[in-house]
Amino acid sequence: MHNEWNIELSFEEDGTTTACDARLVGVRAPALNAHAESVRSAADRPTDRIGEEVAASRALDMLARKLHAQADGDIEDASMRPAYLIY
Repeated sequence: MHNEWNIELSFEEDGTTTACDARLVGVRAPALNAHAESVRSAADRPTDRIGEEVAASRALDMLARKLHAQADGDIEDASMRPAYLIY
């Protein structure tokens, strides 16, 4: 069996705040998404890439945590006992 999931990242920037939406996509991928932001300090030079990196890392971390929670719930549903996944 071969299965493939991808992560789509999209960004919105207004010069100070960079927002990132992360979405897990694939035929059998769970329908999960996450949103995160980074805010540039007024003392920092405007560098779009850094804001994107920070916002993306935060969104991906949140997406990973949601996927972990979903796996916990799926294990508990299938086994009828608590799951003990280590994050």
